[in-house]
Amino acid sequence: MKTFLFLLFCVFSIHANAQEESWLEVRPKVGFLIAHRSIMGHVVDEHAVATEFSYYFKGNGERFWHDSYNNPRYGVSGFVGTVGNRDLFGIYYGAYAFMSIPLVHTKKFTFSGRLGAGLSYAPKVYHHQSNNLSIATSTHLNSIVSLALESRYEFGRHAINGVLDMTHFSNGAAKVPNLGLNVPFLSFGYGYRIREAKEDIEPKFLGVIPKYWEFGAVGLVSAKEVYPVGGVKYPCFGVNLMGRRYFRPHVGMEVSLDFMHKSSLQTYAPDVPMTSADLFQMGAFVGYLLPFYRFHIVVGMGYYLRDKFSFQEPVYHRVGMRYVFNNGLNINCALKSHWARADYVEYGIGFTFKR
Repeated sequence: MKTFLFLLFCVFSIHANAQEESWLEVRPKVGFLIAHRSIMGHVVDEHAVATEFSYYFKGNGERFWHDSYNNPRYGVSGFVGTVGNRDLFGIYYGAYAFMSIPLVHTKKFTFSGRLGAGLSYAPKVYHHQSNNLSIATSTHLNSIVSLALESRYEFGRHAINGVLDMTHFSNGAAKVPNLGLNVPFLSFGYGYRIREAKEDIEPKFLGVIPKYWEFGAVGLVSAKEVYPVGGVKYPCFGVNLMGRRYFRPHVGMEVSLDFMHKSSLQTYAPDVPMTSADLFQMGAFVGYLLPFYRFHIVVGMGYYLRDKFSFQEPVYHRVGMRYVFNNGLNINCALKSHWARADYVEYGIGFTFKR
């Protein structure tokens, strides 16, 4: 829930007092569940069928980053449908914030890349007695992440589009089992413009982001559960000392020195004596930064500089979002993983010095 509220806050903060045109859209979609682990072969039973409803805005140059991203569309989508096995998983419901950035665009046609993330609700989850074959999800509330390619054609107040997306459902290892669901969808939709863009727009925030380094710190907390099912939830916490550099209004870089304490490491070798200091990890992280004024998306990879027992791979990954207030205060939400295996979700508050 915190993740979804954070995304909604970012979307409407970006849009506050703006004069972009706004649209409503509906997209029926069909897909199939991917059995990405051999033990999931039994869960694939039928095609996934769903519908999405969207309310979004289209950039018109009012914000300086609109031109940098070719006047993107951003808003909120609602999801309702099946995910490949109605008996085991039921009907999923979800909502997510998204950003669609044109890669090819003309006056009426656009081809875009789209990224969205939010929250979903699963009515049927794993239960050791009543639903022990539903090994993909064990919590009713899960994240929903959507990566898509979209072709769109506008005519007057109307638009039609075709979208190929990969939708992922997971709880970020907060509870096991959590193999997750990966469902590619193909959809065709219709959109209607409900508000025209204001004419004679005067761009806001005209100053280009200077090429300089920002420095700050972020405190992080989380929790994760490990096997066996129904076991203890282990706390995770840490501090990231980071530096951030902008190269252009829409391109940046982030590096950090990550200090992590993950008490679940003791479950990998329960017979080995471990002190609290033994559970301390340190890593170096480098990421690609997409700034949308105060809202940032960061994707990157880190390497453990200290990991006493090396129970996991030497590299880790982070995909996250951040909102940076003018006074330097940051709120953060990110998924830390080892390749395709979620480690835990990082929730944090930080500060950027001399913002």
